[in-house]
Amino acid sequence: MTGKSFSRRGFVLSGSVGLATLSAPAILRAQTATNDPALAEDLAAEQRETASRNLSSFRMLDWREHFPNTKNGVLLCDTVSRVAHFWSEDESIYKIYPTSVPISEELTKRGMTRVIRKVEGPTWTPTPSMRERDPSLPVTVPAGPKNPLGTHALYLSWQYYRVHGTHDTRKIGRRSSDGCIGLYNAQIAELFSLAKVGTQVKLV
Repeated sequence: MTGKSFSRRGFVLSGSVGLATLSAPAILRAQTATNDPALAEDLAAEQRETASRNLSSFRMLDWREHFPNTKNGVLLCDTVSRVAHFWSEDESIYKIYPTSVPISEELTKRGMTRVIRKVEGPTWTPTPSMRERDPSLPVTVPAGPKNPLGTHALYLSWQYYRVHGTHDTRKIGRRSSDGCIGLYNAQIAELFSLAKVGTQVKLV
């Protein structure tokens, strides 16, 4: 799976399907999944929320709503929609990537930061708070298929925070991280090639 590049006209045409179209089948699926009307409505509500988030996640945004300029490129990580938006400095490139986000509000940090380091084949060292929660964690994990940072990592100016890949594709689109933003490995590789040290990053 690769990042999505859109022309504004093409996106408007492809994104014209309404929420009613998306949510109506969800109600039917919920009703056929259970004979309990209350449970069916709960399931349908959950599916409508998912459809709404998915639709809003891939709408085009304007970087001007979040950054003063695009110097060094800009990366917006939306922890609500669970998607990341990247614009190149000259605005010729605009990418949208589905992401994993922090598992709880307590672990979610928002605001402005920047890329201070880029590492291909990163090693992973649990943070002190992770080790406090789980003392059995290894001291460090080398690069490879068991590394939680995937194949590439963008280190942020906030200590312990990264935008990185993951070998566990089930995490994408979910609240599943300890604070970082995760992408599919193929997509973090692409973002890694586009972003640079100094790229502006904002988490909302």
